[in-house]
Amino acid sequence: MKIFESHNVGETSKIAQEFAKTLKEGSIVALSGDLGAGKTAFTAGIAKALGVREAVTSPTFTIVNQYDGDMTVYHFDAYRLENVTPDDCDWMDDYFFSDGVCIIEWAKNIEAVLPRGYISVQIEKDSALGEDYRKITIDETGETKC
Repeated sequence: MKIFESHNVGETSKIAQEFAKTLKEGSIVALSGDLGAGKTAFTAGIAKALGVREAVTSPTFTIVNQYDGDMTVYHFDAYRLENVTPDDCDWMDDYFFSDGVCIIEWAKNIEAVLPRGYISVQIEKDSALGEDYRKITIDETGETKC
């Protein structure tokens, strides 16, 4: 488990870009954090490191966006999904078992259908340390829940 501290969006992006160097085809990144914690900013940092040139936006209404770069990035937003079962989300397997990287915001909402071995990234705000302060915990062991 690795813990990072960020004091602004630029630092969050740099942390994500460094983290992206550890990803490989088939990696699944499960993001958790409150609204406005920086999940999309973290995703944008990963995408940038993987050669994506277009702007990354949260796919709240489409559920998944695809970005092509040196490696394909599938960016999910599971905010609107609740009480999912494997049958509800069997379409996700096409992404989870692809040659791209899956990054899932609000992953706890679909935790029941995530394949084993995903990487958990938790982003926490702490206003006592500043409005833009973030604690970013990356657990690559798969032991921490999203």
